[in-house]
Amino acid sequence: MRLHWHRQDLRGTDNTALAWAADHGDVLPVFVFDDAVLEHGSSPRVRFMLDALADLRAFYRERGGDLLVRHGDPAVVLPALCEELDAEGALWNRDYSGLAQARDARVKEALADRDLERQSFHDDIHHEPGSITTNQGEPYSVYTYFWKKWRDRAKADPYPAPESVVDPADHAVEAGEMPTIEELGFEEPDCNVEPAGYEAARERLDAFCESAVFEYDDRRDYPADRATSKLSAHLRWGTIGVREVYAATEDATMAAETETERENVEAFQSQLAWREFYTHVLYFNPEVVSQNYKEYEHGIRWREDGEELAAWKAGETGYPIVDAGMRQLLAEGYMHNRVRMIVASFLTKDLLQDWREGYDHFREHLVDHDTANDNGGWQWAASTGTDAQPYFRIFNPMTQGERYDPDAEYIREYVPELADADPDQIHGWHELSLPERKAAAPDYPNPIVDHSERREQALAMFEEARGE
Repeated sequence: MRLHWHRQDLRGTDNTALAWAADHGDVLPVFVFDDAVLEHGSSPRVRFMLDALADLRAFYRERGGDLLVRHGDPAVVLPALCEELDAEGALWNRDYSGLAQARDARVKEALADRDLERQSFHDDIHHEPGSITTNQGEPYSVYTYFWKKWRDRAKADPYPAPESVVDPADHAVEAGEMPTIEELGFEEPDCNVEPAGYEAARERLDAFCESAVFEYDDRRDYPADRATSKLSAHLRWGTIGVREVYAATEDATMAAETETERENVEAFQSQLAWREFYTHVLYFNPEVVSQNYKEYEHGIRWREDGEELAAWKAGETGYPIVDAGMRQLLAEGYMHNRVRMIVASFLTKDLLQDWREGYDHFREHLVDHDTANDNGGWQWAASTGTDAQPYFRIFNPMTQGERYDPDAEYIREYVPELADADPDQIHGWHELSLPERKAAAPDYPNPIVDHSERREQALAMFEEARGE
């Protein structure tokens, strides 16, 4: 018998390490609540994790087993469990952040010290870091070239779920109670966390691949259209496997009736490739979590203004599309991808504040927070990352709102103060006089900054950093 150590793979289907273990004998699944990991958690993410674990436990109980739950340092807990259960060892799927790699190395060393089997498997993404490189063998820093190789590489098929797993009760060991969120040191989140677990993920994937995927590239930037998959939290927590998601998109490609529909499916697949690209970047550059990927001759002189930062976090900037996005984040633990780019640009190019402030806020509130993806996205917007937005290309938040939410449906959903204003007033809010604003939406704030002025200041800030 072997232990399968779950981490960010909270599913029984299409799980590489679990499938291997089931093929090679009995397997007992285990999850360890690790304080060193929980230290970086947040209420929305812990809520989703607990819901996903409850679903996973039900999955195993249906197969005659259970999910063993423990609390502590995995480097201590796992070897002790192996000896208590007379297990051959433990195996798991790899994580690729610097912290995860250090933790896994400690666990392997602890198992080795007791002469226990230890294996880790590639699972979270299709292509392991180091497998897609330049012709010189270097990791890519430009997405376009990475994507071309990613697209043309064969993808593994999904792995089957185990037919049965070991019941810890058969070994006179208690499975352990699932802790409450309060027992883990968190409060119930204020946001509405969507259902977790494999079935919820599969239902979302099926619904997306039945219709919206065929218009994905045409509609994905329009937040009111709800045309994205919303699988990000499920991929981040591993409640569904990447091979299963990709297989569903390949089925959609076969079902597509036109070349345009096939191109739309491929556009969604390219988003899966972006996720892997940023994972590769983080693996080879773990320091980007707190440092700029791109070096400037001089440091960027970010502004520090607590009031402006607080207004941005609360969705009270007076820029409607920005405020709608920030309020969606607080209400749902989620934000539409186009709007993420808009609010990130606004923080770094209009408020001239450090991208790390935004990254930390997203980490606190996003259910789908993923270190690689969030860091990559923030550094892209801040013009400090790999393959980043050039510093001189600065989103105009009013133009972005008018272009991607022309009828202001999304804005009015999350900014009720603007419910009675017409789209022209909303998209022209910065140009209205004070009396016009009071008449249209008396409770909505005036713009806290002038975009045109801040744009010039942003250009000057980056040119100074470049030594110009």
